This record gives sequence, structure tokens and C-alpha cells, in this order.
Amino acid sequence: MSDRDFVRRFMFEALDIRGALVRFEQGWQAMLDGRSYGNVATRLLGEVSVVTLLIAGQLKQPARLTVQMRGRGPVGTLVVDCDQQLRVRGMTSAPADLSEAPVSDLLGDGHLVMTLQNDNAATPYQSLVPLEGASIADIFEHYLEQSEQAPAALWLAANGDCASGLFLQKMPDADRRDPDGWARVCHLAATVTGGELRTLSPEVLLERLFPEDIADGGIRIFDPLLPCHHCPRDEEKVRRLVLSLGREEVESILREKGELHIHDDMCNHDYRFNPTDIALLFGEPPPAVH
Repeated sequence: MSDRDFVRRFMFEALDIRGALVRFEQGWQAMLDGRSYGNVATRLLGEVSVVTLLIAGQLKQPARLTVQMRGRGPVGTLVVDCDQQLRVRGMTSAPADLSEAPVSDLLGDGHLVMTLQNDNAATPYQSLVPLEGASIADIFEHYLEQSEQAPAALWLAANGDCASGLFLQKMPDADRRDPDGWARVCHLAATVTGGELRTLSPEVLLERLFPEDIADGGIRIFDPLLPCHHCPRDEEKVRRLVLSLGREEVESILREKGELHIHDDMCNHDYRFNPTDIALLFGEPPPAVH
């Protein structure tokens, strides 16, 4: 198992509480490669990436999950997309000089949009809810409690090197099994530090946070899921886009700029077409060279 990129689910079997640990390091650095995000934008995108992996890693049926947070504040958009193989891509439109502030201020009057696309479904399932909370963790705790009718707790940490997180969720029989179990487990989990989330193995971290439960054999740790960053160039998709613009529009751009430049914000790829490329694309002879 890679100790740099994983989603590791676990269960307090005697308490009916489930959880997961995420560490996204190698893939996270690949996602940031070539970007010029500032510290705040990097942290926000990293935290949303971790939550996306947490949710995608626990779906009952495989599906593509897209998480978008958008508003009228200085952070216009945060979007992370994750497919059935936990291949992740994401971006933000936040400015590099963003200062620390509550998420409610950074995103303004914003919304959280969750989209699930199952291969067997004709149309995706989508939910749109207001952003409620001062942090990314607050927002998703509220969303999960409302959507799944089960209390959840999140601890997130992200910087330019690593994005990581700890997730807990109270299942239906938790109070019957131990009325104080949820409060106790959350109290212990709240002692976790960002450094521990970024560096400790799941086994060591769980033993440090919940020593009595580990000693009693009360925590079952599942096999790891292995996320990665995946956002390859798609030349054919871009060619179809150029054709959809029409020859007249493309020629107008060429006359003004000398080339057609398309930037893929999600994957941070650039596509450039000169007059010869355009002529060939539209099935015409390339312009003569004088």
C-alpha cells in the first residue's frame, strides 16, 4: 500500500460508528503542478478534494461524483471531480493573494452542488444546498447530517504538500449500543493534528487516537482504496469544440490573435491552433506560404 495516497475506511464494531482516513499527497502535488494558487486557495481546494474522496470512497454503488462550491465572494468556484476508480481532478478560481477568512465570507452567498452520475442512470442525481458553516468541515458535516440523517464529524488539513482528513459518522444503532460512545469518540478524534494526519500510518494514528478501542480489537480497518490525480489531455474533445464554433468564428479569432488558444481550466492544459491547423481541421487545404 502506498503511504502517500489512500482512503482507508474503518469501523468501531461495538459502537456502530464508521470512519475513514484520507491522505492525498502524490496525486495532490500532481493536481497543483503548474498552478499558481496562494496558500488559502490551496488549502480550500485540498480540503474539498479530501471530502470528495471520503464520500466517493463510501458510495454504495460506483458513480462519478462531482462536488462544486460556488458563490459571489472572492472565491468564485471550487470544483473537484472523482470517478469510480477514485481518479481525481479539480480546480479553483480563487485569487492567489486571498487572505484567511470564514468560508462564508470567501464564497459569499454560495451553494454546494453535489452531482452523482451512475453508469446505469439516464440522468445524474444532483442536490443543491446553501453553504452553511464557517469552514469546509462545517459545511460538509451539515450536508451529510441533512442528506443521510446521520451525524458526521470531519477534521481536515491541507497545504501545498499534502491534503488529508479524518471522518466519523454515527450509524443508526450507536446510541443503543453505547449512549456515550459517539461523544467519546469525537472527543478523542478532536485531538488529532494536521501533522499526524499528514505523516502517520492509519494503524498508528488510530492507535494513538483510540488506544482502548484498538487494544480491545474494537476497530476493524478495511483494505485501502488508492486515489490518484487523472486529467490527461483530450485533443479530440478540443477539436470537436473548435468545430462547433464554426469556421467564421474561428477565422475571426485567427485574424485578431494570429492563433486560436484554448485553456482547459480543470486540467490546466493549453491547446493552440495556427491557421494551418485550422485549415486541416475543417478539411481544407492549408494556406499557401509566400
